Amino acid sequence: MGLLLLLTSSLLFSYFYPGIVVDAQRSFTIQNIVLSIEPSTNVTRDTNVTVRCKANVSSGTGVLSREYTIYKDSKKVYTKTSSTSEDLLYPLPGARVSNTGKYKCKINIEGKEKTSEATKLTVTGLSKPVLHINNGVVNEEEEVTARCTAPGETGSIYFYFYEDSKEIRDNLVNSNQLEAKFPLSSIGIHKLSCNYAVLIMPDSFKSEKSNSITVSVKELSITPVLEILPQSKVYEGDQLSILCTIRTFLNSSVSSPADLYLSHGIKLLSSGKTKVNHSMVALAQDPGDFECRLEIGNVAKVTKKMVTVTELFSVPTLTMSPAEVFQKDYMTLTCRSENYASERIPMEELSYTLEPPDSHLTPMKPGVFSGRALQYDFNYTCVAQAKGIMKHSDTLTVYPKVSVSIPKISVVGKAVLGQPFNILCQSDTGSFPINYTLLWDYDKLSTTTVKLPLQEALFTVTISRPEEINKYMCEATNKHREAPLSKRLNAAVIVPLTDTTLTVLPNLTEISEGDDLYLICGTKGSPPVTFKWYRDGDKQPLFTTTTNKNNTHHQVSQLSKEHSGTYYCEAVNQANNVVRSEKVTVEVRMALWKKAVIGGVGLVVVSLLVLACVLYCKSKRVRVVRAAVSVWSERPPEAANDEESSVLSSEPDVEYTEVVHPQPVDTVRVPLRKGTDTVYSELKNLPHGAADHHDYGSVEYAELNGDRPEISHHLPEANNPQDLPVPVD
Repeated sequence: MGLLLLLTSSLLFSYFYPGIVVDAQRSFTIQNIVLSIEPSTNVTRDTNVTVRCKANVSSGTGVLSREYTIYKDSKKVYTKTSSTSEDLLYPLPGARVSNTGKYKCKINIEGKEKTSEATKLTVTGLSKPVLHINNGVVNEEEEVTARCTAPGETGSIYFYFYEDSKEIRDNLVNSNQLEAKFPLSSIGIHKLSCNYAVLIMPDSFKSEKSNSITVSVKELSITPVLEILPQSKVYEGDQLSILCTIRTFLNSSVSSPADLYLSHGIKLLSSGKTKVNHSMVALAQDPGDFECRLEIGNVAKVTKKMVTVTELFSVPTLTMSPAEVFQKDYMTLTCRSENYASERIPMEELSYTLEPPDSHLTPMKPGVFSGRALQYDFNYTCVAQAKGIMKHSDTLTVYPKVSVSIPKISVVGKAVLGQPFNILCQSDTGSFPINYTLLWDYDKLSTTTVKLPLQEALFTVTISRPEEINKYMCEATNKHREAPLSKRLNAAVIVPLTDTTLTVLPNLTEISEGDDLYLICGTKGSPPVTFKWYRDGDKQPLFTTTTNKNNTHHQVSQLSKEHSGTYYCEAVNQANNVVRSEKVTVEVRMALWKKAVIGGVGLVVVSLLVLACVLYCKSKRVRVVRAAVSVWSERPPEAANDEESSVLSSEPDVEYTEVVHPQPVDTVRVPLRKGTDTVYSELKNLPHGAADHHDYGSVEYAELNGDRPEISHHLPEANNPQDLPVPVD
C-alpha cells in the first residue's frame, strides 16, 4: 500500500512539475576530453593501433547522447554516437605509413562541444614494391608494359620507373599500383625496376627499389638505302637522280608502319612509304648532305651520303676603278670569275651582266662596264652565267664623292689685337676627308684634315696690327682636281684699351658749392666700352655706362662739401682688359655768395665800430672847444674892417672852430652844400698881433644851425709852407 502511494505521488509530481524533473535529468558539464594512441605514438608497419577518445562528463540522472568525431590532420575520418560513458575506440589494424598524422577527438552533447589536444602518430616502414613486365624480349620499335605494385599501402602514392638506374617515368595515383607503357632507349639488354613514395603533406616517405627485370631489345632487320647517280665526278649543272628505299631482311617482323623522308640539309625533298625518287640539278653552293630517313613507330634509322659538286666557274667579283670617284667622273666596273672548269666549258661561254639593267654603264668588253658616276649612292651586282648556272657577285655600293665647295673663313669668337684667336675654315659641301690649308698673302701656314661631320678646321693665329687680319685666306681640297680658295678674312679686330684718363670740369681750383661737376673718362681702344666711376672708400661704382664712343662723362649736380674726395674711372671692352685712370682729388670750396655775405657782414661790423669811435671822439672834442676861448671869437671889434663886415653881414652866422691837430690845407676852396647853396670855407690870416707861428691845420667848418647836417672834409696834407695859400685880407 505504501509503495503504491509513493508511485502515485511521484507521477502526480511529475505531472504538475514537469520542468523540475527534466532539468534535473539533463543538467551536465563536460569536464575534459583526452585522445591517446595505443600501443604507442611511434609504431612500425603492420602494428595494430587504437586511437582512444576518453571524455569525462558530469551529469545528473538520465541518459545523455554523445557524438564523437575523430580528425586526422584536420580532416574528419571517423564519427560515432554513443549513449554510454565508455571510451570511443578508433582501430587502425595493420597500420601503414599513410596512417601517420595528427589526431584529435571532439565530443558533442546536446550542443555543447569540447575538443582534445592533437596527438601525432608516426608509422614507419613501407612494403617492397613488385615489378611485372609483359614481355622480356621486344623489337626496337615496340613499347614495354610495366606494372609496379606497393602491397598493402594506401593513400597518395608516387610511382617511379627506372631503365638501367635512370628514371624514365613517374606518376601520382591514389592506388597502390601503376601500369605504364614506354619504349626502351636502344638495342640491347636493359634492366628495369621501380619504387614508390607515400605522400603525406608536407612530407613523403620513399620505399626501397623493387625487383629488377631484364628486357632484351632486338634490332629491326630493316634499313633505309640511299642511291645517288651519277656516282663519278659531278659538275655544276649535272642532273642528279636520288633514290631512297627500304631493305628488309628475312624473318623480320615489323609491327608499325614505315615512313621514308629524303632531305638535303634542312630542306625536305620528298617523302613516301617504301620508295622515294627525286631529280635535281647539282649546285656547288648548296650545303649539307643528302639523307634517307626511315621512321617506324618511335624508331628512326638514317642513311647519309655527301655529293661533291665541282664548280663550273667561281662566284664572280666586282671591282671599281678608280677606287674613289667623284660625281659625274668616269669610272670602270670589272666583273670576273677567277676560276672555271675549262674541261667542261670554254671561256667564251661564260657571260657577264650587270644588275640593275638601268645602271647607266656601257659594256666595253666581257665583264667590263664604263660610264659616269651618278650624283648619289648606287648598288651594282655582277651576274656570271654558263650552262644554266647563274652566280651573283657581292653587291658593290659606289659612293660618289662630292667635290668640296668654296670654303668660308671666319673668326671663332672675337679677334683681339695681340692675343691668340681661332680662325675657322669650313666648306658647306664636300666628301670627307677634306684638307684645309690656312694662307697669309698666298703663303701656306698650316694644314689640318677633317674626317668627321662634326670636326672643325681651326687655326690659331695672333696679329699685331688690325689690318693684318685681311691677309688671311684658306684653301680646301678632298683630292679632286680643284682646290677652291676662300675670300680674304673680313672680321672686326678688337683693340685692347690703353691710356685711360679722368678729366674734371670745372677746373679743380674753381670748384665751389652748388656747381655741377663733370667727370670725363676717356680711353683708347675698340668700342663698345663700359665705363665705371669710383670714389675712394666706396665699394660700389658711382655710375656705370656702356657706349660706342671712347669717352663719356658722369655729372654730379649741386656740389656740396660731402662730394669732396678722390675720384678715378675704369674702362673695359670686349678684349676684357680693365684699365684704370689716375686718381683726381676734388675739393669743393665755399660758394662766392657765402664769402660775399661773410665779407659784407664783416665790413658792416667794422664800419659800425669805426662810426662809433668817430662819434665818440667828436662828442668829446666839441665839449672841449666850447669850454675854451677862441681867438676869433674874442677878436676886438676894431680889428674888423668894413669890407669884412659887409661880407659877414651877407652870410649866415658861422662859428669857426679851430682844430687842435695841425693839418696842411689846400688853397682851393672846398664847397660845402647847404641845401642848394654853396658855402665856401676860407682860411683867414691871423691878426698881426697874434703869435708868429704857421702851424696850419685842417680846419673844419661846422655850421651852427642845428637843422643842417654836419659835413666834414679832410684836406690833403701840404708838404711845404710855400704851398699854403696867402691869407685873405
